[in-house]
This record gives sequence, C-alpha cells and structure tokens, in this order.
Amino acid sequence: MRSFMYQRAADVPSAVQALAAAASGSDPLTEAAIQPLAGGTTLIDLMKLDVMRPGVLVDINPLAGDWSKIELRDGNLLLGSMARMSAVAENDDVQRDYPVIAQTLKLAASPQLRNMAALGGNVLQRTRCTYFRDVSYGNCNKRNPGSGCAALDGFNRTHAVLGTSQHCIATYPGDFAQALIALDAMVQITGKSGSRSLPFAQLHKPPGDSPQIETSLMPGELISGFTIPGRWPRSVYVKARDRQSYEFALASAAVAMDLRDGVVRDARVALGGVATTPWRARAAEAVLKGERFDDALAQRAGEAAFEGAEPRRHNSFKIALGKRVVARALQQAAAMEV
Repeated sequence: MRSFMYQRAADVPSAVQALAAAASGSDPLTEAAIQPLAGGTTLIDLMKLDVMRPGVLVDINPLAGDWSKIELRDGNLLLGSMARMSAVAENDDVQRDYPVIAQTLKLAASPQLRNMAALGGNVLQRTRCTYFRDVSYGNCNKRNPGSGCAALDGFNRTHAVLGTSQHCIATYPGDFAQALIALDAMVQITGKSGSRSLPFAQLHKPPGDSPQIETSLMPGELISGFTIPGRWPRSVYVKARDRQSYEFALASAAVAMDLRDGVVRDARVALGGVATTPWRARAAEAVLKGERFDDALAQRAGEAAFEGAEPRRHNSFKIALGKRVVARALQQAAAMEV
C-alpha cells in the first residue's frame, strides 16, 4: 500500500472543505486522488491491490451522528448515507414496508462487512472486473483511460450484457443500488456549494467514451442520504450466483409490485449482475402494467427485460439466466401476503 495523508473531519463543513481543497489540486482524470473514508470495506481493498492510490483520505465517520438516520416520514423512507448496512437490513420498518431493500443488503456481504459498510460507500463501490483489479493488465479504460478494454476479447464470463460500450463491459457489482433504482429513490448530495437532490437513476454514468467517470458527483461532493417515496411491502430481491455464501450476482432482480385483484397496477423491475450500471428494466415494466398476473406474463416480462442485450464470448448464458431470475422474482412478489 502506498503512503497517503489522513485527515479526520470533525463535522460536515470541515469534511466538505477538506475534500474540496484536496480535490482542487488533483489531476481531474484521477478520481482516486482524494477519497472519503467511512467503512473502507472496498476502498482499503483496492488500495492494497494498488488499483486506487489516494493521496488523501478524509475520515468522515464523525458525520455518522447526522447522517445515520433510518426513519419513515410522511410516507417516505429516509436513509442516511452513513447508516450501516446491517442496521438498515435489521430495521423493522424496512423489513415490513421495503423487504427488497432488506434483502439486497443481507445478500450483499458477510455480517462482519455489513456491520462496517455504509450505504453511501456501498452504492459507489467499483467493479469486480479482473482486468480492473489486477494492475498487471495495462489495458483497462477505467484504470488507464484510453488504454483499451482487455475484457472485450478476454475472459468475460462475469461481465455485462446491458449498457456496454466498445470502451468497457465491466459489470456494476452492487445489490442495494438495484432496490434504489427500482423504487425511484432520490439521492441527497452535499458539497462546497451546498446541498442538492438527484434521482438515483442519474447518479451512475454509463461507460460511453469515458468509463473512468463513473458517477455524476462533482469533486468534493458527498452522498448524505437517500429518500425512497411511498411504501412497497410487495417487493423481493432474487440473486443468482456461483455460490450461496456472499458472492456477487451473475444475474439478479429487484422487483416491486402493486397487485390488486390479480391485476398489476404498477411494477418496478431492476437488474443486477448483468449491466454496467444499476439497471431499470422499463420494457419489462411496460409488459406487466395493467395485465392480469400469471406465470406466462412473468416469463414475457423476463424476455422484455433483456431486449437489446449484447453478449460476449463467455457471458451469453447471463441472458437466459437473467430472464428466469426476473420471472422468479415476479412470481415470488405476487405470492407474498401483504
């Protein structure tokens, strides 16, 4: 691990000031020049691998008192970015009204990691692409912009089939983000210029021509919280993976439904493990809305979810697997007693 400067923020203004001051003198193409430190469960790992080389770490754990809320207010769920994954997953209100959120968090990591990891850092975790995480590979556009993408013609079994470009096919690895994008969450962002809100669907950027720019956060900005509108007691998360013990998804689906008298009044579908960003499957939702639910409808929604998918040499199986995962998630949601 390389040497770095450590700073501990006393409060929100000092954290923002430290991040903005350090970021202002960094190379704009080097996102890792300044990093906030919360749980550190991803950051420290990448520093050990020499993938990320921050010159400054700003410890924001003193902000936990202000940014750790888990509460229902005016029919919405408010989650602070410093709330720990385990605390949110075990919250009674979350389990009752937003089971898909609790399930994405429980299936994401071991209990030890969930006790450490904060929600804000979780949604910003970086890809598990081998070519990104192994610095012996020089051609990774996320790590070395303009160097190419080794995964295109390499071993790409775990890579994305949706939202890809000729510059990157790395899969977004998280689970919690799929629940947020499915439920139309808003993200609160705090920076030197004040606070702003953004639809969570606009937080992550598709790879396009600049895969190294992964989010719409400005230098020095921090995620302070999330707002999930409404209640979604009929919601589930289904995750297919190589092993049952805390593995990243090969294909997953976060589903929420408003089902009345057997008819789908509203439906939300998000996909994980198959796309370069948290992925909303709006084509699948369109198939579902206004229709009487049955197994055949669930299968048609699964087919629609993967329209336009572009497999590579080793990952074409993800399309068939993903369709089944979507159908299974819908069937499980429809069978819930709420």
